[in-house]
Amino acid sequence: MGRAVIRRIVFAALAACALGAAPPMVGAGSEWTSPGGDAGKTHHSALTQINAQNVSMLGLAWQAELGTMRGMEATPVMVGGVLYTSGVAGRAYAFDAATGKQLWVFEPDVDMQLNRTACCDMVNRGVVVGRGKVYVATLDGWLYALDAKTGGVVWKSDFIEDRKKGDNSTGAPEIAGDVVVIGMAGAEYDVRGYVTALDLETGKLRWRWHVVPHDPALGPQETPELEAALKTWDPKSRWDIGGGGAPWDAIAFDPETGYLLVGTGNGGPYATSKRSPAGGDNLYLGSLVALDPKTGWMVWHYQETPGDDWDFTSTQPLILTHLKVDGQDRSVILHAPKNGFLYVLDRASGKLLKANPIARMNWAKGIDPATGRPILDRAASDYTDGPKIVFPATPGARNWHPASFDPATGLYYAAVLDMGNLMFMTPGQKPLKARGLNNDAALIFTPDVKEALGSLPPPMADAVRALPAYAEALRDPGKAQIRAIEPLTGKTVWSADTAGWQDRAGVLTTASGLLIHGNVGGTLFVRDAESGKVIKQIETGTPIMAAPMTYEVNGVQYIAVMAGWGGGGFPFVPRYSAAYDRGNANRLLVFRLGGGTVEQPPLLPPLEVAPEPPAQAPGVTAQTIARGQGLFFGNCAICHANRHRSITPDLRRMQRGTHGMFRQIVLEGALVPGGMPRWDDVLSPGDADAIHAYLIDLQKQTRSDELAKQKAGKPLDGPSLTILSNY
Repeated sequence: MGRAVIRRIVFAALAACALGAAPPMVGAGSEWTSPGGDAGKTHHSALTQINAQNVSMLGLAWQAELGTMRGMEATPVMVGGVLYTSGVAGRAYAFDAATGKQLWVFEPDVDMQLNRTACCDMVNRGVVVGRGKVYVATLDGWLYALDAKTGGVVWKSDFIEDRKKGDNSTGAPEIAGDVVVIGMAGAEYDVRGYVTALDLETGKLRWRWHVVPHDPALGPQETPELEAALKTWDPKSRWDIGGGGAPWDAIAFDPETGYLLVGTGNGGPYATSKRSPAGGDNLYLGSLVALDPKTGWMVWHYQETPGDDWDFTSTQPLILTHLKVDGQDRSVILHAPKNGFLYVLDRASGKLLKANPIARMNWAKGIDPATGRPILDRAASDYTDGPKIVFPATPGARNWHPASFDPATGLYYAAVLDMGNLMFMTPGQKPLKARGLNNDAALIFTPDVKEALGSLPPPMADAVRALPAYAEALRDPGKAQIRAIEPLTGKTVWSADTAGWQDRAGVLTTASGLLIHGNVGGTLFVRDAESGKVIKQIETGTPIMAAPMTYEVNGVQYIAVMAGWGGGGFPFVPRYSAAYDRGNANRLLVFRLGGGTVEQPPLLPPLEVAPEPPAQAPGVTAQTIARGQGLFFGNCAICHANRHRSITPDLRRMQRGTHGMFRQIVLEGALVPGGMPRWDDVLSPGDADAIHAYLIDLQKQTRSDELAKQKAGKPLDGPSLTILSNY
């Protein structure tokens, strides 16, 4: 065992003794008891069997084919020799952690109509295990308690407050004392965010905490803190849309303070001017809050993005640990939300200790040290009166991809995206879309801005070119990196570029000095945590976005990771993704020293020219096609990118049978069980026919273009823009 390994083990042991933490927040041991690993969600392991000296021997121990083809974001849990994990829409799995023998699979009945409100794929971020049960939430908002030995349902509970709204669920539950807590998603739709606490044994509702106030015309608020928050909202706010704030991730129980810590979501619509016309901080959007898990009462709050205009959620994973700050030992939260700052807060009081930028930003000039508030730069980032290029972009400097904190190096390791986006919106107030997108913002990411200007009205394009941020976007359109960051200064110690801005992944660190992560190209990387140097890489042929984890059974250390492309922007499969070349069959991959090679999925067959579409129906005009295009981008484009190798159907390539069933699919729900929702509550038969006319026209154009490329010997899949007009 090398000196570095010994030094790390001694450091971890001394830290645990000095702090007297129970349970410790210095790394998981032989078991990995929650998606975050240890009590602090540090995604750090105290195991050292796999180290820099022997990692060259790392190979596949076993794998599991999961039978799905969507995004994999969960970090597995290992308790008592059993590896538990979750998959698409809330499926759950249990395997013998040493052999890979499948012990059980839970496939819930899920209302696939909820795909209408799942902006960012049918993902699930994990399970939690306690009292002999496995708790998992489904996409359509049911929390299940499963018998850990058999997978049988012990109880299930509906935690959605109003099923007429766009609420859904993608996060992992969290156990806090004798309750299990789950958040919900859907802030881009018509939701009012909340977290729900259910009794561990019965599933009965214990309490619910709302993020934003309800319409004061409906009577008193549920809690005193919401009465206080009401003062930060315009009385004429768009209460019909709900306000947003969905806490879809970042829920952590702190055993040292006894508090439940929650990160809240963005506002809806995005622009404060449309959500709360008179302005205001709009508590508790974009905030961290501490709740009493016994009562649901709020203890403290800190708002990271007052008056959020930019989809700057605070739902990114929390890390709870201990740091010496200005000479004083503190129990802290490390948090890097979308907005570009890395925050260090006191866990007991919520006091801001440090905040430093880790990516370019122009929405704020810094943090006021006296108040802890950001110093807003409205001139650069207020797109109410015209288009603006805002840094960071709405995908965030940080997002759901778990970070890690290594107590030996004292560094915070994470995927960081340094990119902006052009933002603009439509004039006037728009009518409410029930269970529909109400963000009212168009987004074009800076790598695509220059090319996209030609598609914008000339006055708008000229206004964009005149922005100082446009010159910055041309100078550096953006990059994604794995970084090692000093948490108290925000300084990057080392960085490693990824393949592109869509290439981000969760990370794992170990006490043997390793940093482990995947990429969407299907490579598992093992790096030296202090230098970032790659010391081992394994080609898997399946995209890896989720964070790896590690555990030990019978003296053998294993590393496990979920593999599959998806998440935000899921239909836009980048050409550098393994899913583009080899498909997206979801897998659980488990490695050990002395393991074998990973069998990569076969290459997909060559692309084919789009088939001949049917003739247009009688009476279709250019105006019909134009109307269909508008309806398509307003309702369909968030799932159908219409690009080669997308993980959702490319509607430029529909076969005759699909064309013949178009109305049945869109209006009657013929494919709801497969994930395609019905739209008859929004679209009329005439609307569906107009969309169909647009797609027939698009397919005809695509076929003509691809036949020309084929004749010229050019590839069919030339570069295209990633424009999320209704992201």
